[in-house]
Amino acid sequence: MTGADVLLLALGAVAVGAGALVVTTRHLVRAGLYLVVCLGALAGVYLVLAAELVAWVQVLIYVGAVVVLLLFAVMLTRAPIGASDDLDRPGWPAALIGGGAGLGLTALLVDAYRWTRVDLPTPGTAERLGEQVFRTWVLPFEVLSVLLLSALVGAVVLSRPDIGRRPADPTGRGAEGGAVAGQDRAGGCP
Repeated sequence: MTGADVLLLALGAVAVGAGALVVTTRHLVRAGLYLVVCLGALAGVYLVLAAELVAWVQVLIYVGAVVVLLLFAVMLTRAPIGASDDLDRPGWPAALIGGGAGLGLTALLVDAYRWTRVDLPTPGTAERLGEQVFRTWVLPFEVLSVLLLSALVGAVVLSRPDIGRRPADPTGRGAEGGAVAGQDRAGGCP
């Protein structure tokens, strides 16, 4: 076992542990921070596998943008960030389904490869990836950018109850100049 294998196992254990904490914690902000740790460990795995571009994309896009967007959306919408009693459900069905799916995938991979060495294809370059993203996939890329921007603007609008509300009239009169319901012309109550 080489040093790279040990590092891969350690980073994989950190990613699995942080992923388990993401889905088991009752605090939404802590779940977001555990997600940062999980995605950072995956970026470390990519670095060990000599996929530097994918590792930095992982850090920039997922850790730097998606998780920060998630945390800002939670904070801007004033969602409850502490433990929530209405979300308290038994965890054994999810653990049973997740464990069964994990064991099934493990058995499938062991049966498919039977511990043989697999030759890797020639690695791509950042230039080829950039050509694909900005020539072939530029329209979906831009549509996704506009969608994320509109979601952020929507979160800001929803978090501000004063946006869209008419300013209060200090004279006590309505928009048509008459008395407001429940008040006489002198401004007093009947």
